[in-house]
Amino acid sequence: MTATLILHPGKERSLLKRHPWIFDTSVARLAGQARPGDTVIVADSHGKPLAKAAFSPQSKIRARVWSFDPDAPIDHAFFKRRIAQAVLRRAALPELAGQQGLRLIHAESDGLPGVMADRYGDTVVLQLTSAGAEKWRDAIIAGLVQATGCARLYERSDSEVRGLEGLEPATGWRFGEAPAGEIVIEEHGVRMAVDIIAGHKTGFYLDQRENRRLLAELSHGKRVLNCFCYTGGFSLQALAGGATQVLSIDSSQPALERAAANLALNPGLEAARAQWHCANVFDELRKLKSAGETFDLIVLDPPKFAPSAAHAERAARAYKDINLLGCKLLAPGGLLMTYSCSGGIGVELFQKIVAAAALDAGRTARIVKRLQGAADHPIDLAFPEGEYLKGLLLQID
Repeated sequence: MTATLILHPGKERSLLKRHPWIFDTSVARLAGQARPGDTVIVADSHGKPLAKAAFSPQSKIRARVWSFDPDAPIDHAFFKRRIAQAVLRRAALPELAGQQGLRLIHAESDGLPGVMADRYGDTVVLQLTSAGAEKWRDAIIAGLVQATGCARLYERSDSEVRGLEGLEPATGWRFGEAPAGEIVIEEHGVRMAVDIIAGHKTGFYLDQRENRRLLAELSHGKRVLNCFCYTGGFSLQALAGGATQVLSIDSSQPALERAAANLALNPGLEAARAQWHCANVFDELRKLKSAGETFDLIVLDPPKFAPSAAHAERAARAYKDINLLGCKLLAPGGLLMTYSCSGGIGVELFQKIVAAAALDAGRTARIVKRLQGAADHPIDLAFPEGEYLKGLLLQID
């Protein structure tokens, strides 16, 4: 018999607005028995069923909703249908047509909390981050293989967030065999190798695809600085766009070596126009400022400074510092492309932080464009937490 999660009075409000998370503080009691990942009925304080969700006793997010229909069966057919729907939604968007790197499932925003899947050519990479997703691994894999016709599927369930669910890391080939060589995709005319086994996330930052294209359009004739460059996605697009020089900085030497190797995959791009510096970005920017260096276009795409709202204050200082330095290094009329991927920093707060940085730098900054993740990273309006990537394109006087 399915257990029921009974909510405290009034705590059903977010659920009625179709928000998929039930926090531990909202739960009055569990009627019945449930193990991690089991499907439970979620009911209001009067016992009225409202949804079906995955139970996670070790997480502050005590349950994640699979369906807002409390009578819906959560079975293999459910996951097959949800996955097929996610794949078809992307196929219906013209801007995603022909993309070799594509996010297929974007967790809560595709109605599959704790499930992320990216496709690189004929390889799918799956990441499961919740107890519920873990419970239905086999069904999810089968659904992905059927919906995509992929040749192989690799699991990269090694995110630190799994620890909050009481889950151990899980990686390995789940369908098909490893490819004979490295996986290479082409994005807007630029070839990039993707390390699905050891790279960040599932191997690449697909969410920045359209922002990299925009950078290419802006880079002609400009001296570009790319901070936190990782494997060179922004850097190579700047070179492809006609930048006169691209200085890329990252603290990881292996990432920079991969970036240089990616450049070599594109013989049409002049290696002489690219410089790779292994350094702490904050320290290096201060050195560049002391040396009197200036740039026409700067990209600030730092790692996640605030994984949750609890880290927001400390993260705000880091974001302000990096943007202050960026503003000081820009030539008059230069462009600053600045991002935050921290879920604990909202869109409004991020804009305020950047505005304060520009003010302290004594510069006037104007928003040219607001930036966000690509179309294959949709945001469910009922789940604003899904808008983790936010950015601004600024012109600085």
